[in-house]
Amino acid sequence: MAENNTPQIRTDIPHSARIWNYWMGGKDNYEVDRVVGEASLEVDPDISTMAVQSRQFLIRAVTYLAQEAGVRQFLDIGTGLPTMQNTHEVAQGIAPESKIVYVDNDPLVLTYARALLNSTTNEGVTTYVDCDYHDPEQIIADARNVLNFDKPIGVMFMGVLGHAKTYDDMLRIVRTVLGAVPSGSYLVLWDGTDDSKAYVTLCENYTNSGGVPYVPRPQDQIRAAFDGLEMVEPGFVSITEWRSGDTQVGETRPISAYGAVARKP
Repeated sequence: MAENNTPQIRTDIPHSARIWNYWMGGKDNYEVDRVVGEASLEVDPDISTMAVQSRQFLIRAVTYLAQEAGVRQFLDIGTGLPTMQNTHEVAQGIAPESKIVYVDNDPLVLTYARALLNSTTNEGVTTYVDCDYHDPEQIIADARNVLNFDKPIGVMFMGVLGHAKTYDDMLRIVRTVLGAVPSGSYLVLWDGTDDSKAYVTLCENYTNSGGVPYVPRPQDQIRAAFDGLEMVEPGFVSITEWRSGDTQVGETRPISAYGAVARKP
């Protein structure tokens, strides 16, 4: 009999990816996740806004890359649980031939990915690789099976670099991946910053509870990930302010989550 390697989904223990899904208004969460999610809101009421606005930033950034920059390949590193308007849905909705590679190494995320991250078109490709984002060389090797590294790629780090152990490690991860993609590729990146005491406390509580450590960093450290790249207007800003215009959903005030889109020259 073939061995079943599908991880068991525990519904009696809260899971960070499901809690984030709850904050985003998703349905892939359980009562235990919602309880923790609500308790976290008492520490930092802005965390649900950050979750929602991070997805709005993703939608606007991918729309820009596919519609204005002509990018047809995307490498989404640390994707988290699938929810509404995932990268492949946005990109393939504009350019059906788009290819998307999702990267994560969380067994729960990969279980959901197998079921939900499927191409929305016959022309496009959507796949995922099981890889730790601390190992960018392996990510590149696996992504080459799907993506053409001689053509521009949209590299995405959406709220995951706080898991890097150190500032230098964060830069190593980003620069290793960017070093492998050609001129004309783009970096899309946002992360939580340490200018909110409530958010810092929330992250400390999460880390102390046994979660994978997450370190909010100063804005200038996140901004340094874009060194040597050509910023797309409006540059490095709170994610609520990046090309929001008439498409913004929910809060429009700045929050402690900053990012940008930038082109590799």
